Amino acid sequence: RRPPVTEQSNNAVAAPPPAPPAPPAPPQDITASQDLSYNNQIKPRYPPQAMRQRHEGTVTLLVLVGVDGSVKDVKVEKSSGYRELDRAAMDAVRRWRFNPEKKNGKVVEGYARVPVNFSLNQL
Repeated sequence: RRPPVTEQSNNAVAAPPPAPPAPPAPPQDITASQDLSYNNQIKPRYPPQAMRQRHEGTVTLLVLVGVDGSVKDVKVEKSSGYRELDRAAMDAVRRWRFNPEKKNGKVVEGYARVPVNFSLNQL
C-alpha cells in the first residue's frame, strides 16, 4: 500500500510569525531649540530616601511642550538608574513652563530633551 498523497511541498519552510509593530518613535528633530527655553523652572526635590542611600545621577526626560508653554507629556528617555530620582525629576518638570518653539514665525508644539542632575554635592 502507498501512503496518501498530500499537497505539501518538500521545500516548504514555515514562515516565522510577524513581529509586533514597533511603538512610534519620537520625532528625530528633538532639540532644545533656540526658541524653546525654560520660563519657570521648579527645582526637583531630592527624595529623602535617595539622600540617605547616597543615590546620585542624571535623568534625561523627553518633554512634549504645548503651544501655550505647558508640559503636555513627560517620559524618561534615559534613567538615572534610580526610580525615585527619575520620579522626582518628572514631578518637577511637569510643573515647569516653557517658552514654546517657533517654526516659520508660528508657535508650535515641540519636544525637548531635559537633563536633570541629582548630586549630593549640590544640595
